[in-house]
Amino acid sequence: MVSVYGFVIEPGRLVLRDYTLAPRGWPADCDGLRIDVVSDTHTGSPRNGIGHLDRWVQALIDSDAPIVLMGGDYVILSVLAGTYVPADVIAEHLKPLTARKQVYAVLGNHDWWKNGKEISRAFSAAGVKMIDNQALPVQVGACRFWLAGLGDKLEGRPDVPGTFARIPAGVPVIALTHEPSLWPRLPASAALTVAGHTHGGQINPFGVFTPRRFRADSHALQGVYAEGSRTLFVTPGIGTSILPMRLGVPPEVSRLKLRGDASNAATGVSPR
Repeated sequence: MVSVYGFVIEPGRLVLRDYTLAPRGWPADCDGLRIDVVSDTHTGSPRNGIGHLDRWVQALIDSDAPIVLMGGDYVILSVLAGTYVPADVIAEHLKPLTARKQVYAVLGNHDWWKNGKEISRAFSAAGVKMIDNQALPVQVGACRFWLAGLGDKLEGRPDVPGTFARIPAGVPVIALTHEPSLWPRLPASAALTVAGHTHGGQINPFGVFTPRRFRADSHALQGVYAEGSRTLFVTPGIGTSILPMRLGVPPEVSRLKLRGDASNAATGVSPR
């Protein structure tokens, strides 16, 4: 029964989970900013085809968050019983989302292994703002911050100094990258870093393999980690890789709410 659940039921689920984060120094003008995060969508893995793609896209459309961050690994490389879905097909199904929301994305290692430049081109043509090794200002109402996108640590040649050199001093910064192990290399000016890659361990019943404190070598990172003035959020993603099984880590759209107060001394999380 456990194997049936892990191979058949859980990979086809979709959980919308709420988190409340208070990155240190996050400005009061951005208090309550909502950002939705998806990563490791791996369209084409079993129980995760075009229908499931349309399902999480619709969930993002229906959400009250004005911004969507996508953390990489949109295609599959080698997953048992998977069917490869080209980037052009995936991008076409993202158009209803980009027509309504600001959508920013970086590439993951699987994307680079399957022609990252082509995937970036297809997504850009669909209205996704691809920000690998780029920094740009973002505004939602009175809230203004900078978004720093970093290339994938394995294959994307992340340019941390060059990317952050484009950002004015003293402004709030959110960093988006595929691999959370890049986090220690980012400057303290990145109040919040958002990453994926780990799938939350993918097979991780009751979160037994998830470390409570950040470990760069862990393949089961998920949720919120804080060190000093910096906060990392790792989304467990949606698809599967290698083995088409999820156990204890259902596919997730992570719904972040950022609390703004320059006096914040810690990061909190309230999952639903």
